[in-house]
Amino acid sequence: MNKQLLTLFALCAFHFAFSQSSFKKNDIYLEAGGNGLFGSVNYERQLTKEPGLGVRIGVGFYTEKAFFLTLPVGINYVFKLKKENSFIDAGIGVTWAREDGILFNEDKNAFADHFANFIPSIGYRKHTSNDVMWRISICPVINNSGFVPWVGFSLGKKF
Repeated sequence: MNKQLLTLFALCAFHFAFSQSSFKKNDIYLEAGGNGLFGSVNYERQLTKEPGLGVRIGVGFYTEKAFFLTLPVGINYVFKLKKENSFIDAGIGVTWAREDGILFNEDKNAFADHFANFIPSIGYRKHTSNDVMWRISICPVINNSGFVPWVGFSLGKKF
């Protein structure tokens, strides 16, 4: 009986050790446009074992009459398509931007040099066989200035 339990345990351990999903949960990527506004470097982590719910954070920039440092954060959901390694990527993000590069300031009177953006997004994502990730998305920017149509293109590495 003990030999059978030991064999069963060894088979289960072997199964769990070598049948891990090939889905890699982490991405690091550059994004032109998108949540970082003009450009950003981002880290994304899938919270599920397979494509699904994920979170992202990055640092980027925006420039219009002045240089702004941006901090994009967001959540997304990746829907697997029938075509291998192809996905629909839907998400919601918030991006803080600050002219002097200090994103969080104690000075309550200094509101003219920073702003926040609400950025919903929908796009197409592809994972290649050599762990490259690319994505193109429609991500309108909504802030106190109104609604601005926006697009983003991402290219990065899965790990």
